[in-house]
Amino acid sequence: MYDRLLLPTDMSPGVDRAIEHAIDAAERYDAELHVLYVVDADAYSSYPDDEYVHEFEGLEHALEQAGRDAVESIIERASDAGLETVSEIRHGVPHEEILEYADEVETGLTVVGTKNRSGDYRRLLGSVAERVARLSDQPVTVVKTPVDGE
Repeated sequence: MYDRLLLPTDMSPGVDRAIEHAIDAAERYDAELHVLYVVDADAYSSYPDDEYVHEFEGLEHALEQAGRDAVESIIERASDAGLETVSEIRHGVPHEEILEYADEVETGLTVVGTKNRSGDYRRLLGSVAERVARLSDQPVTVVKTPVDGE
């Protein structure tokens, strides 16, 4: 049914269950698993002054390295399950990059993880998973992880 699955990751605890789900789905469908990390450009470009350039380069590099580590960990788990994998690191607005990548590689299913937060939190901030699910032309599975203390 699906030849390629996409698993975007942001290293948050909310993605843990999505990893398991994506690996299981890729095994069931004998599909290639694409693992994507997007370095959020807003996280390191919110200060326009030149005095912060070196700090931003350091922050950008740190975020990219953290993303590489997260992707490599997932790829290792998927490889242990015998799956074909592809990894990608991009920079930009996370939901936009996820949707663009899914279109480019023609994934059949995107599996996104999210924390199951209260309605007030969700109404105020929204989520990348919510935007991807709402704006995607392909099927999206949202895998929720409960958040303690809410």
